Amino acid sequence: METWNQTSSDFILLGLLSPNQTGLILMLLIIFVFFVALFGNSAMIHLIRVDPRLHTPMYFLLSQLSLMDLISISTTVPKMAFNFLFGQKTISFLGCGVQIFFFATMACSEGLLLASMAYDRFVAICHPLHYPIRMSKITCLKMIIGSWILGSINSVTHTVYALHIPYCRSRAINHFLCDIPAMLPLACMDTWVYEYVIFVSTCLFLLFPFLGITASYGRVLFAVSHMRSVEGRKKAFATCSTHLTVVTFYYAPFFYTYFQPSNVRSPTGDKILAVFYTILTPMLNPIIYSLRNKEVLGAMERVFGVFKKN
Repeated sequence: METWNQTSSDFILLGLLSPNQTGLILMLLIIFVFFVALFGNSAMIHLIRVDPRLHTPMYFLLSQLSLMDLISISTTVPKMAFNFLFGQKTISFLGCGVQIFFFATMACSEGLLLASMAYDRFVAICHPLHYPIRMSKITCLKMIIGSWILGSINSVTHTVYALHIPYCRSRAINHFLCDIPAMLPLACMDTWVYEYVIFVSTCLFLLFPFLGITASYGRVLFAVSHMRSVEGRKKAFATCSTHLTVVTFYYAPFFYTYFQPSNVRSPTGDKILAVFYTILTPMLNPIIYSLRNKEVLGAMERVFGVFKKN
């Protein structure tokens, strides 16, 4: 049985994997996924930065999505891997606060950014003549800055509150990161008011943007189905399906985790679902956008020299 100094301000992360051979194999797989995500998102940011053909609002938004995914996975996996490989489970009070801040910021900002990307596709397909005005560089910049600022403000509020909760029980968090819902059971005070605040925050930064995305793509798919050009219809469907795939991978685990009542949630289920939006989604996003986008593939050929035909 593990011993823990209750006078310490540090926390214990119980982690995701058991310290056995199977756990080691899975951890090595997670580390591999981390480096794939690191390379994929960095390459996407570099492509969009250096290729003039990708200097459009859609790809500027996509570069921010890659940056958020890069920060998100870098916030969780390195500490998770370090603790597993070196047989540790502790995380400092400050380190836990840093994890909460960056994880919450990326989660909220990415939800708003995906809504901005959906609006971009809605204007491009349903109102193409108005696109230069509605999605000007200034408008795109405001969307990006707004996503970062609103996500950061919301995150600061939750981080400050979570770190000021009196934890008078065990400081062992049954998770592989400092996730606020996993920390609340450790508090020695009634947290139902704060749980309601988390629910409201989730609605503002996840549910409402998701409804906006659904409405935008509903209009887009309706417009696409009435296109006369077969080639234009195929291109529009390919773009929309790419975005919808990313949205599904991102939102589905979040909704299942954060909209379930706390009394029916299980720590194991929460950890498994967290793998999707903290580890798998940051890896899959650049792959999905590159393999299903001819413009990105063309940029990879021009910049990196890949996919060139002899």
